[in-house]
Amino acid sequence: MALPWELPPPASPCAVNRGIFMRMLREILTLGPYFRKYKFRYLVGFMFLSVASGGQMIIPQILRSAVDTMTAGNFAAADIAVLFRNLLIVAACISVARFGWRYFIHGSSRRIEAELRDRLFRHLLVLHAGFFAEQKTGELMARSTNDMYAVRMASGMALVALVDGIFMTLVILVILFRQASVLTLYIVLPLPLITILIIMLGTIVGRRYKKVQEAFASLSAQAQESIAGIRVIKSFVKEAYFLKKFGAENEVYLKANIDLVRIWGLFRPGVTLLSGVTGVLLLYFGGRAVLDGSLSPGLLVAIFSYLEMLIWPMIGAGFTVNMLQRGAAALGRINDVLKQKPAIAGRAGSKKDIPAGGLSVAGLSFRYGPGLPQVLADIHCDIPEGKTLGVLGRTGSGKTTLVSLLPRIYDPPRGTVFLAGTDILDYDLASLRRSFGVVTQETFLFSDSIRGNIAFGAEEELSEKQIETLAEISTIAKDARGFPQGLETQIGERGITLSGGQKQRVAISRALAGNPRILVFDDALSSVDTQTEEKILQRVLGLRRGKTNIIISHRIRALSVCDSIIVLDGGAVGQRGTHRELLAQPGLYRDIHTLQTSGERED
Repeated sequence: MALPWELPPPASPCAVNRGIFMRMLREILTLGPYFRKYKFRYLVGFMFLSVASGGQMIIPQILRSAVDTMTAGNFAAADIAVLFRNLLIVAACISVARFGWRYFIHGSSRRIEAELRDRLFRHLLVLHAGFFAEQKTGELMARSTNDMYAVRMASGMALVALVDGIFMTLVILVILFRQASVLTLYIVLPLPLITILIIMLGTIVGRRYKKVQEAFASLSAQAQESIAGIRVIKSFVKEAYFLKKFGAENEVYLKANIDLVRIWGLFRPGVTLLSGVTGVLLLYFGGRAVLDGSLSPGLLVAIFSYLEMLIWPMIGAGFTVNMLQRGAAALGRINDVLKQKPAIAGRAGSKKDIPAGGLSVAGLSFRYGPGLPQVLADIHCDIPEGKTLGVLGRTGSGKTTLVSLLPRIYDPPRGTVFLAGTDILDYDLASLRRSFGVVTQETFLFSDSIRGNIAFGAEEELSEKQIETLAEISTIAKDARGFPQGLETQIGERGITLSGGQKQRVAISRALAGNPRILVFDDALSSVDTQTEEKILQRVLGLRRGKTNIIISHRIRALSVCDSIIVLDGGAVGQRGTHRELLAQPGLYRDIHTLQTSGERED
């Protein structure tokens, strides 16, 4: 335990603010490539912004001339008409310029938002499966939507507020000091207090906004999970439980927002109070100057107008700090994803053409991470090209892990998996995965028609006859004929309108659409009856003569059509052989066969 005199001194407020500012600047600078890309648009936008702000500076001078002319008493209607015409011309120029800066600056920020979102989505597509196992979908959705909005505001309106605020402040102060220097000294005294208020509150706003973003991400994740699992929720009558859970997340989000608004709410009244003090000072000292004749009434009106204009840069400074803090916090969360390196990626010089040949596994051992239990242990098996391998094993024996390593959903150790005599790590990743067609037990279908989901598996456009043939092979065509729109029937998100067996059969047609060299059925017929299973296997294997297949199943009848079978037990190969050879030896394969055939006899 450190003694009191050994403890480091506490960080000073300036050091804390400097640290926060540097972190904010570091995140904002990651947008540098986008700013450089659209620098011309930003430049044109800021030119329009300068014209709009410059036009606003002219209006008080026109008002000054009008007031001084009218108070003099000897004016003609034509004099006022000229001033009115000038005012209309300036107003028209301001309107055009405002459209211009909004089109170019806000347009650029929208483009940056769209490109950054596209970049994030592209990056998500190349990240490995393990990343998504650790991240919640709602969290990633929040970064793709809410955080992107904050980035857009930081790259658009925040820059407008910053540049416009600096420009207007400098120009107004120059005008005021040139026209009424002594009076200006009195009325600008409260302005440094506004700057101090902005700096103090800005550092707090950034921290609290980050909490708001995290709470929103958690709320989105809870909503997404509840909607995705709505069938389970209803079947267990857990609506009240999930409503309470969502309410708790919503309360956290509400509290985080209230904490942010409480701090941000101090800013506007503070600026209004201090600007009101400047107004009182101007009224007192300016009024006395008008009465003693050292200041014209028109100039007093003009100074009042300029003073009102100075309030915007002060508020704009607060907006700038707020939006930049929010944008930096959002960019930090987005960059956290973009910094993730794909654990599985193609290698330079990898082979894109895969020659004919079988698949072999030699001494494959695998665990999902350091310190985690071993899932596969010293697996050896060969699948000659054109043959079918069957895989049987208890739950958790490593069957799915084995077939996930073959197309490199997870990377196997080098020198353990070979295709056509070459280590699969030396093949181009896209070419390797196109060689496989995988149908999993937990089928994912897209919110599209049955036809669209089948065609998704093909690299080239399929003809009507080809899609119908694929639907017949999996027997989903028979079910589709009973639907109102047949194969054009929309199946809803994740195929919610189909049964488990129907979804599996659509997935089988989808896998066959790509005509893969190696077809993998990972318990892909678990939701269909045995007669339908037998019919599908006969059609699939008949179609795929001369091509390699791997069938994982708990049903011996499905495995009996395989050329060879391995039995996994505890991550290792416990038995291997043909269907007849395995029935002739004691072990898990014969035990399961006995259980299943006795059940069929009882039926």
